[in-house]
Amino acid sequence: MFQPGQRVGVAVSGGADSVCLLHVLRELAARWDLALRVIHLDHKLRGEESRADAAFVRDLAAALGLPFEGREVEVAAAGGNLEEAARAARLGFFRELIGSGVADRVATGHTRSDQAETVLFRFLRGAGTAGLAGIRPVTADGIVRPLIEIDRAEVEQYLRERGIAWRVDSSNADPAFARNRVRHGLLPELTRDWNPALTETLAHTGCWALGEEEYWEGELARLADGRLVADPPAVLMDTEALAGLPVAVVRRLIRRAVEMAKGDLRGVGFGHLEGVRELAAGKEGHGRIQIPGADIFRSFHWLRIAPPAADNFETRNYRLPLPVPGSVRLPGQRMVLHTELFENTTVTESSEAVYNEEMGCLDWNRIAGPLEVRNWRPGDTYQPAGRGGMEKIKVMFQEARIPLWERRHWPVVTTAEEIVWSRRFGAAAGFAAGPGVDRVLRIRESAA
Repeated sequence: MFQPGQRVGVAVSGGADSVCLLHVLRELAARWDLALRVIHLDHKLRGEESRADAAFVRDLAAALGLPFEGREVEVAAAGGNLEEAARAARLGFFRELIGSGVADRVATGHTRSDQAETVLFRFLRGAGTAGLAGIRPVTADGIVRPLIEIDRAEVEQYLRERGIAWRVDSSNADPAFARNRVRHGLLPELTRDWNPALTETLAHTGCWALGEEEYWEGELARLADGRLVADPPAVLMDTEALAGLPVAVVRRLIRRAVEMAKGDLRGVGFGHLEGVRELAAGKEGHGRIQIPGADIFRSFHWLRIAPPAADNFETRNYRLPLPVPGSVRLPGQRMVLHTELFENTTVTESSEAVYNEEMGCLDWNRIAGPLEVRNWRPGDTYQPAGRGGMEKIKVMFQEARIPLWERRHWPVVTTAEEIVWSRRFGAAAGFAAGPGVDRVLRIRESAA
C-alpha cells in the first residue's frame, strides 16, 4: 500500500473507523518515513453537525501536529442518489489531491465490516463476480484501505482502550439509506439466524472474487486484441472472432466493451449484457438494442457499442463546399478529404491510377461547376467507373458489406447535384480520368 517516503492523505470523517486509521498510521508512519496529511470533505448535508465534524477533524490534526486539508461540497445540489453523489465527490477530492501531487496515496478507513456490507448489498442488486469483488484494498489511482481486514468492533475496542474520542454520524442510522438497512437490519438478522461468521464469509467471498477479477484483467488484455476495436466514441466487436469462445469469455469481452464505450457499468445488469450476447451470437444480419447508457448495433459480423448521443440526427447530415485544391474535415468522423489539381500526361485506365482505397482521379475539364461534399442519402445513385450502368449506393453498400453506422457519414462529392465521386466506389464513369487527360483532380482521404 505504501512506499517509503510517500505523502499520504488520510481521509478522516470524524467517525470511529477513520479516526482509528489516523492514529494507527501515525504510529506506523516513522517505519516507512510517511508524510501524513489529514484530509476532510464536508458534504454539507447535516448542517451544524457537519460543521462540527469538520471542526473536530481540524482540531484532531492540530493535536497530532499534522497538516490539514479541508474542502466543502454541496452534494445535495447534484441531485439524484445522495449516497452515490457523496461517494463521487469524495473520490473526486481524493483523485484531485493525488493528481496535483499533494499526496501520493489517499488512505480511507474502510473495514472488513464495510466489505461484508458491500458484498451483500451488491449481491442483492444482482452483481456478478466483478461487483462481488467489493472494496479493493489498493486501487490503480492510489487509494488504499489499510483497515480492510479489521472488523468494526476491533476498531472501537482499539479506540476505547486508548481513550480516543470519535464522532457519530447521525445519518448512519437513517433507514432511508439502503446501506443502513443492510448494516443495521438485514446483516445482523442473517448473522443471528443463518451464519454467525457471516461477516467473515462475505469478506472472504469478496477476496475470492477480487482474485478472479485480477486474473481476468490480464486475460482480457490478451483476449480483446483483435476482437475489440476502439473507434471513439464507439467500440466495435468482431462477432466472427467471438464464435467458438467459451460463454464466460464472451460475457467478459462484452462487459469490457460496454465499459469502454460507456465509461462505467452503472445501471448495466446481467439481462442487458445477455441481450448484447444474443445479438452477437446470430449468424449474421442487422439488429439494434439499447441498454442504460449505450446503443448497440449489429451489422453483418460487426457489433458497435456507443453512447446514445453518438448517432443523433444533428451530426448525421452534412453538406460542405469542397475547395480545389484544398481539404475538408468530414463531420462525425476522424477523416479529412483532400483535393489536388495537377497536370498529368501519364494517367492510364489502370485501377491503381484511377482509384484505389485512398484516392480517386477525375477529369477536371469535365467538371463545370463548384464541388460539394456531403454524406450519402437514401436513393443516391450513380455509375462508378468500370461498372456497366447506374447503381444505387445502398446496393453497393450491401455488396461491400459496409456496416450501417459507417454509411451514415459516408462522403460523396457532387457538382450540380450529380455524384462525381464516392468513398471506396470511386469516380463516376462520366468524370473519371482516362488516357490522355491533361488536368487531373485527385481526391483522397487521410486520418485527421
